[in-house]
Amino acid sequence: MVFLRHTGKSRKKASGNEMGLNKSCFDNEKYISEQTSEILKRLEEFNNKLYLEFGGKLLYDYHAARVLPGYDPNVKMRLIKELKDRANVLLCIYAGDIERKKIRADFGITYDTDAMKLIDDLREWNISVTGVVITRFEDQPSAVQFKNKLERRDIRVFTHSFTKGYPTDVDLIVSDEGYGINDYIPTDKPLVIVTGPGPGSGKLATCLSQLYHDYKKGVKPGYAKFETFPIWNLPLKHPVNVAYEAATADLRDFNQIDPFHLEAYGEACVNYNRDVEVFPILRRILEKITGEPSLYKSPTDMSVNRAGFAITDDEIAREAAQQEMIRRYFRYRCEYAMGFSDKETVQRAELILNDFNLKPENRRVVLPARRAAQEAVELKRGSEGIFCGAALELPDGLIITGSNSPLMHAASSVVIHAIKHLAGIPDKIKLLPATITGSIGRLKTEILNEKNVSLDLEEALIALAISATTNPAAELALGKLEELRNCEIHMTHIPTPGDEAGLRRMGANLTSDPNFSTNDLFMT
Repeated sequence: MVFLRHTGKSRKKASGNEMGLNKSCFDNEKYISEQTSEILKRLEEFNNKLYLEFGGKLLYDYHAARVLPGYDPNVKMRLIKELKDRANVLLCIYAGDIERKKIRADFGITYDTDAMKLIDDLREWNISVTGVVITRFEDQPSAVQFKNKLERRDIRVFTHSFTKGYPTDVDLIVSDEGYGINDYIPTDKPLVIVTGPGPGSGKLATCLSQLYHDYKKGVKPGYAKFETFPIWNLPLKHPVNVAYEAATADLRDFNQIDPFHLEAYGEACVNYNRDVEVFPILRRILEKITGEPSLYKSPTDMSVNRAGFAITDDEIAREAAQQEMIRRYFRYRCEYAMGFSDKETVQRAELILNDFNLKPENRRVVLPARRAAQEAVELKRGSEGIFCGAALELPDGLIITGSNSPLMHAASSVVIHAIKHLAGIPDKIKLLPATITGSIGRLKTEILNEKNVSLDLEEALIALAISATTNPAAELALGKLEELRNCEIHMTHIPTPGDEAGLRRMGANLTSDPNFSTNDLFMT
C-alpha cells in the first residue's frame, strides 16, 4: 500500500485487492422484481389481506450497502413505491425508546426524531403514513409529548399497551383483555406494511393485534415478515451473515440454523435467535386467532426475503462483509471508551474478528492514519499537545493522509487534502485564506466563548464555501466533495461532534481508535 501524504510528494496507486474500487455484487432490479413477486404471492395466499412486518431500515440502509456493494440504500423504498397503490404504511415506535431518548447511531438522532424524519421521507416518495402506533404506552411524559406533536400536525396516532399474559398465557393474549384492549387501526389496502425504528419497536405485536381485531370482524388476513439479515439461503458462517451478528453484538443477537425448518423440510436455513425463540409462541398465537393450524412450519417460512438471490459476486460480498466486521469492532471500542457500551460487546466483536483471522489493521486506512499521527508528533504539528492523524481512501485506491494543527482538525485536513488532489490543485495553493479562518476564529473565541480556534470539518467546509465565491480553486475543490461519498476514513482519535456530523453528511465510512481528541470532558 502506498499513500499520498498531504505534502503531495508520494503518490502511487495501489493494485489488486488493495484497491478500493467501486465493485458491485448486488442486482437491485432483480431484487425488486423477486421481492415484489414474493410479496404478491404471499398476499394471494391470505385472502388478499396481509400484514407485513418490515424489519430493518426503509431508507438509508447503509449496513446493507456496506456488506453488499452495489445495494441501493433506498431499494426498499423503491419496492414500497412499486406496491404503494396496494399498501398502507403503519409506523411503530416503542414508548420506552422515546422516554430514554434512544439514539439511531448512523444519524445521531433520537428514535422519535427518526420516526418524524421517516414520515417526511415517505412523503417525498409520495407515500403517506396511515398511522403511527406508540407501543407499550403507559402515559410516559415524552411519549405523550410526541403523540401531541404528531396529532397537532394531523397525523393519526394510536396507542397500544403492554399485552397482558405475554408471552406464556396465549388464552389471555388472544382475548379482549389482551390484544382486544389495543386501538384498532383502520386500513383500506390489501397490503399493510408495518415498520418502525430499531428492534423492539412493537411491529410484531401490532400485526398480531390487527389480526385479532380483523378476525373478530370476519376478515381473515395473514402475516409475513420481511427482514434483510440474516440471509436465510447463505451459509451460517458466511461473512455477510456474520457481519449482521457484529452489527447486533450489543443486542446479543446471534445466527443459527432454523431447527423448525430443518425438522419440517430437511433443509438447513439461517435465522436468528430471537425469531427462533419466539416462533413456538407466535405459532400458537396465530392458531388461536385463526382457529386453524398455522401454514407456517418454521420462522423461515414466514419470511419473504429474497436478498440472497440478488447477490451477483460472492467474493466481493465476503470481502465487504469482513471489512464491516472491522468497522463494528472499532465502533464498539469507541462506544466503550465513551461509556455507551459494555466490555462484553467489545469482546464479542473481537471474537468475530478472530474467527475470520482478521485484525483491525486489515482495514486499509488504519495504519496510514496512525503513521500520520506519529509524523505529526515528530514534526510537532499537533494542537494543544494532541496529535491526531487521519487517512482517507479514494475510489481509485489512493490513500491520502492528514493531521491536526492549530488551524484545523485532522478530519478537516484530510478532506481538504483529498479534494485538492481530486481537483489537481498544487499543495502550495491555499484554499482557506487567513481572512476567513481568522474571522471564524474570532467569532468562536470572542463572541461564542469557545476555547478552541481549530476548525472542525463542518466549519472548514463552510469556510471553503465562502472562499469559493472569490477563489476559483476553492470552487473547483468544493465541486469534488461528492466524489468522497462512501469513501473509507480512519482517525486516530474519536471525532468531535462537528467532525462526525460533517463526515456523516458526506456519507463517509468512518472508524476511529478509542482515543479522545481533547483532554476536556465536554466536547463541542
